[in-house]
Amino acid sequence: MHPTFDLSGKIAVVTGANKGIGYGLCKCLASAGATVIGTARDNSSEHAFKQEIEKEGQKADLVKLDVSNLDSINQAFDKIKAKYGRIDILVNNAGIGPNHPAQIVTEQDWDSVMNVNAKGLFFCSQIAGKMMIEQKYGRIINISSQASVVAIRDHAVYCASKGAVNQLTKVLALEWADKGVTVNAVAPTFTYTPGTAERLDNPQYLKTVLDRIPVGRVATIDDVGGAVIYLASDAGSMVTGSVLTVDGGWTIQ
Repeated sequence: MHPTFDLSGKIAVVTGANKGIGYGLCKCLASAGATVIGTARDNSSEHAFKQEIEKEGQKADLVKLDVSNLDSINQAFDKIKAKYGRIDILVNNAGIGPNHPAQIVTEQDWDSVMNVNAKGLFFCSQIAGKMMIEQKYGRIINISSQASVVAIRDHAVYCASKGAVNQLTKVLALEWADKGVTVNAVAPTFTYTPGTAERLDNPQYLKTVLDRIPVGRVATIDDVGGAVIYLASDAGSMVTGSVLTVDGGWTIQ
């Protein structure tokens, strides 16, 4: 039997899905055959989101979810379970990464980043994990960052939050490995999206980034998507507790 990356029949949930990497990951998972349920704080674009994915012959939904709010997490996952009956794949993509020189970070800055990037990710994993344990099957993929393993100037809080993502990934993987659930992280480098275009379209800024990436380019959403599909598929069933860097070599130097 050869490795398969086919996700047909799988129910996949992606947080932070209405734009950027999250939206792109929904399209990647759908292209591999999964039924995709995106979540976002604002689901006003639900019709357009569903239409865009369904025109490729796949099924999709967009559910309102604020990952920084536990009540919102519970309500969203209850709604998904009631409609679909199961969750096979969870991609914890929702995240924020504002620039904060360390000396001016406020308590509000710290809490806002941690509440989304670490707290929200954990409690989404917890509620989905309980469902997956009952099913005796599940794949959780956390979107981390190269900033989880190397320092990025003016990103003290962001780096700390992504370091937490890596450790949570390992602990959940350890606790749930014998229950049919794998937990891994994908750690991209700078990735070109509509949200990063303003900085990456600046030649001077882009040069400072490319000087650190041996392959000579920034990542695309499809680069990240390929890693997510691998970890979500049967081909990745022996991988758990890993942090897969998709960084073009940034962190090997």
